[in-house]
Amino acid sequence: MTWTEILEDKTLASLPYRIESDRWGNIVMSPPPRSRHGEYQAAIAVLLREQKGGGISLTECPVQTEEGVKAVDAAWVSRERRGSRQNDPVYVIAPEICVEVVSPSNTEAELSERKRLLFQKGALEFWLCGLDGEMVFFDPGGQIPRSRLCPAFPGHIALD
Repeated sequence: MTWTEILEDKTLASLPYRIESDRWGNIVMSPPPRSRHGEYQAAIAVLLREQKGGGISLTECPVQTEEGVKAVDAAWVSRERRGSRQNDPVYVIAPEICVEVVSPSNTEAELSERKRLLFQKGALEFWLCGLDGEMVFFDPGGQIPRSRLCPAFPGHIALD
């Protein structure tokens, strides 16, 4: 099944699950994230919008990888890169900044694989937001002390 077919399927749209795909176009569903997960996503997207010009911040960004379509929790994409995707329902080049909010069910191997896939698709930085709001930043060379693309981004997200 293609990503366009998945998006157009009204039965799938009504399901209360997060939908991604695997490399063969099979649908992969996971339970909806907890409310705190969404709060971190929103806070990160707002901070990216406030601190990073020349593009847009978004949540639940679909990126086509060699392992299927993965939904990035929060992202920042430049206007130039966003414009290159035309009207595709999925990003074939990852946004420059891709952020995953860690869920209790995530494994280190899963997050490491997601990071690898997104760097392979052109992400310049990959960030993790821990269960407590702690931020960890990576570039393709490994962990970095802070974002180079958005150096003022905080190392901890505090939810009110």
